[in-house]
Amino acid sequence: MAEKLLFVLNDAGYFLSHRLPIALAAKKSGFEVHVATPDSDKTTLIRAHGLIFHPWSLTRSGINPFTEISAFFALARLFRRIKPDVLHLVTIKPVIYGGMAARLLRVPAVVVAVPGLGFVFSGRGFKAGILRSLVSRLYRAALKHPCLCAIFQNSENAELVSRLAGLQSAQICLIRGAGVDLTTYAFTPLPSEHDAPLVMLPARLLRAKGVMEFVEAARQLRKNGVPARFALVGATDAGNPDTVSEQDIAHWAAEGAVEYWGYRADMPTVLALSSLVVLPSYYPEGLPRVLIEAQACGRAVITTDHPGCRAAITPDVSGLLVPVRDAVALAKAMARLLNDWERLQAMGKAGRALAEEAFDVRQVVARHLEIYRSLLQAVQENP
Repeated sequence: MAEKLLFVLNDAGYFLSHRLPIALAAKKSGFEVHVATPDSDKTTLIRAHGLIFHPWSLTRSGINPFTEISAFFALARLFRRIKPDVLHLVTIKPVIYGGMAARLLRVPAVVVAVPGLGFVFSGRGFKAGILRSLVSRLYRAALKHPCLCAIFQNSENAELVSRLAGLQSAQICLIRGAGVDLTTYAFTPLPSEHDAPLVMLPARLLRAKGVMEFVEAARQLRKNGVPARFALVGATDAGNPDTVSEQDIAHWAAEGAVEYWGYRADMPTVLALSSLVVLPSYYPEGLPRVLIEAQACGRAVITTDHPGCRAAITPDVSGLLVPVRDAVALAKAMARLLNDWERLQAMGKAGRALAEEAFDVRQVVARHLEIYRSLLQAVQENP
C-alpha cells in the first residue's frame, strides 16, 4: 500500500506556485498525495494533476476563536480519516493547527515549512504584539512532535522560531526557497539600452514589501529627469491588514509616478520586459521567490539588507542591497545601475549563474523527498 503524504496550506494558489513540483515528484516516487486548502477556483487544477484534494475551511487572517477552533477540529477529522504517514504543513495556521492535531492523533511524521514569518512578526502596535505572544506559545506546542523536520529558507528565521519553539538543531533544515524552473524562467537579453528602461516591483502589494518606498524613489528619479518607467506588478491582498489600497494605487498611476500592471500569471514574459527588478522589502521574508525568478531570467536586482532578501542574492555581484525603509538610498541605487548598462548586464549574467548553482527546483524537490524518506525510516526504526 502506498504511503500517504498530505500537504496542508492556507491557499490553493500558493500550493500550485510553490509546492506543486514537490507533490508531483512525490506522487511519481510512489506516495499517495493529498492536498488540503480552502476551496477556490484553483482547486480544479490540483485535481487535474492527479492529486487528491480536500477542502478545508480556514480564514487566513481571522482571529474569531469559534472559527479557529472549528478549523482545528476540521483538520483533526481530516487526519483521522486519511491517516497520513507524512504531513507537510506550510505557513503559520496550518503549522500550528496541523502540528497540534498531529500530536493528538499520532501522525507518524511531520514536516513543517516556515517560508516567512508574516504580518504577525512584522506588524506594529498592541494587536500585533498580542498576536506575536500567542503565536510564539502555539508554535512551542505545535512543534513538539517526536518525528519532525522544520524547513526554513534563511538562518535568521530558523534561529528565531527555534528559540520560540525549543527545536533541536537536528530537527532544522535550511532550503533556500522553493526553487525555480530554469527552463520556464530562461535567461533573456536585456531590452535595448536605447529604449526607456523598465524598473519593476513584482510582489503582493503590501506596505512591508516596500511599495511606498518604491513609489517615492520613482518620484525622485522622474523629478531628476531619469528616463525610466516604473511598474508595480502584483495584486492587493484583502486578507492582509498591511495591503496597499486600490485608491492609493489609482492616485500613483494618475500622477504618473508608476504604472500599475496588476496580477500577472505570465511572469517569465513580464520579467523579460524589465531592465531592473526591485524588492525593497522589510516584510519577514523567507526567501523571496521573485528575486530568484528575476535572477534566473538574467535581471539585476535591488533588495534590502534584510533577512531573507539578502540571502537571495550575491551582494554587489548579482544585485545591490539597500537599507530598509530608505527611499533615498533606493533611488540612488536604481540610478546607479540605470546609468551603467554594462553593470546591469554583468549582474544579470551573475544572477543566472547563481540561480543555476543554488536555486534549481530539481535540487529543492530532491531534498524534500530525501526528508520524507528519512523521517519515515526514523519512524520504522523507533516505532
